[in-house]
Amino acid sequence: MNGLHKLGIHNLLMISGDKLAIANQIASKVGIDQVYAEKLPEEKIQVLQQLSLDERPVVMVGDGVNDAPSLATADVGIAMGVHGATAASESADAVILKDDLSLVETARKIAEHTMQVAKHAVLIGIAICTILMLIASTGAIPAIIGALFQEVIDTVTILWALRARNY
Repeated sequence: MNGLHKLGIHNLLMISGDKLAIANQIASKVGIDQVYAEKLPEEKIQVLQQLSLDERPVVMVGDGVNDAPSLATADVGIAMGVHGATAASESADAVILKDDLSLVETARKIAEHTMQVAKHAVLIGIAICTILMLIASTGAIPAIIGALFQEVIDTVTILWALRARNY
């Protein structure tokens, strides 16, 4: 969780169905700031909904069927573990296959990298398209050649976006 604090995530909550003593013990070991214990699935949703706008976006990490409604309620739901309930995996926006909380930080970094690559791909596509449209508007190239260039632009943009896989 220290890695998440370094990334600018300052408010880490644990919303658990476990007893308070157990939840506090786990939270102190992993560096979680605030604990809500002995919560039923409906109560977990209420806690998420009561978070103020300055605490958003809300990311919920869960591993069981009791977490599925909360994962669906959160702005981003992350299901943990291969042995997690199918309902949790289906309700989540992302699934981390290992039961390792440090991978949440890795998932965030991958998401940031992917968004950056996608934005670059779109900007490259728009820039090349604009240049070619300006050239085509002068009549320097026939429309059919312009259409073929568009296919090349699309291919370049897609290949550029595939760089996101190289994280």
